[in-house]
Amino acid sequence: MTVLTEHRPASPSPSSNLRGLTSDSREVRSGYLFAALPGSKADGRTFILDAIRAGASAVLAPAGTMLPPGAAGKVALITDENPRRRFALMAAEFHGAQPETIAAVTGTSGKTSTVSFARQMWEHLGCKAASLGTLGITALGMETYGALTTPDPATLHAGLADLAAAGVTHLAMEASSHGLDQHRLDGVRVTVAGFTNLSRDHLDYHADMETYLAAKTRLFTDVLAPGGMAVLNADTPESIRIGSAVARAGRKMMTYGAKGADIRIEEIAAVAHGTQLKLLVRRRSVTLALPLVGPFQSWNALCALGLVMAGGVEDMDAISALGRLKGVRGRMELIGRLPNGASIYVDYAHKPGALETVLTALRPHTEGALVCLFGCGGDRDSGKRPVMGGIAARLADRVIVTDDNPRTEDAAAIRREIMAACPGGTEIGDRAEAIDHAIRGLGAKDLLVIAGKGHETGQIVGDTVRPFDDAETARKTIAALGGEAA
Repeated sequence: MTVLTEHRPASPSPSSNLRGLTSDSREVRSGYLFAALPGSKADGRTFILDAIRAGASAVLAPAGTMLPPGAAGKVALITDENPRRRFALMAAEFHGAQPETIAAVTGTSGKTSTVSFARQMWEHLGCKAASLGTLGITALGMETYGALTTPDPATLHAGLADLAAAGVTHLAMEASSHGLDQHRLDGVRVTVAGFTNLSRDHLDYHADMETYLAAKTRLFTDVLAPGGMAVLNADTPESIRIGSAVARAGRKMMTYGAKGADIRIEEIAAVAHGTQLKLLVRRRSVTLALPLVGPFQSWNALCALGLVMAGGVEDMDAISALGRLKGVRGRMELIGRLPNGASIYVDYAHKPGALETVLTALRPHTEGALVCLFGCGGDRDSGKRPVMGGIAARLADRVIVTDDNPRTEDAAAIRREIMAACPGGTEIGDRAEAIDHAIRGLGAKDLLVIAGKGHETGQIVGDTVRPFDDAETARKTIAALGGEAA
């Protein structure tokens, strides 16, 4: 994502003399504020002297922080009990402009698809719209890659100002639990907020599922503007607790799903290359063909529908845009078909709940065998490895276990933890070899899902990112077998 550091604040303020803000001492320039924030891997306070030498004119740090000897009087020291939140608010003030309508979406799975669907719907309705998250910033005429689902405040607010300057009026953005817990979205003028679902993830960061949910709930109680609208998945038990928190915070609420009060799924059926839906939208019956495979994509699309409706679009206008949606790269993406009718999909599912959802969703579209290829990342929640192995063994007809970002762990050891729960699976460590083997082994009308990496274009081994793309790797074998790319 492009970072512009020279935006001027919208109005006079304590930060009006600053030339930029950053929490990375290597990015400090003359006249910058350096946010010395303690982190899980490094403490920003140890880099205060480096930032001052680089020209910082102000330092933001936790309460009790002292400047290095000789620095007092040369730079301004700002201390705060919650410096992360203060940094986010300062970044918002410094960069100023934001799109008029901002919808933020949180949940374990579905965020990327949901914000993309909302952007597509707004565009179909004539709005200048953008989406922001795991895939970076996407807008007509603007495509920038981002490394984080929710960027740091300085990068985020620079991006928001760029979008506003480009005339973007509607933005749908992802809100990760890390970003919410670290107050990165504080200062974003969110008027609509959506919740997709909650399942096991990020327990290497959050102490337990309770604190994970609490981080997600911050979007609705602390970030969503007063008078804003929460759009909740009524089919998840967590929505009851989030809904209670929304009510206590004085925000408005609408729900979607099979139990939705505002957008209700009355009938859902898998068809050849999509889904047939019968909906009840605010007491109006609607039947439509959704060009997306998998029931969970219907829930994501309806969350997007709720966001667009809550953002002020007439109900039927918003509904009319649903039938024109396109899938998102790496999210239940059809890569191609073989001459024998076998099909190959790529999906980002790298968590137990997501893998179960994908396999369950693809079963109705599978005439032959359902084949699942996946692995688990290193230096992350190891407890999910046997869980995912068990899910694959239970829901797929054939399982191939391979590597997926082993990082600094022993890749073979990770595979063994998975294989212990799916002893009937095939183990092939090299991911390219595994994909080639899986595709060549497909029978007539079989369906293969390559899960875990989705849109990613690298494989992390040790501390090195090696170029690798599931989709491109699959397309090479499909072409070699005389198949047709999607």
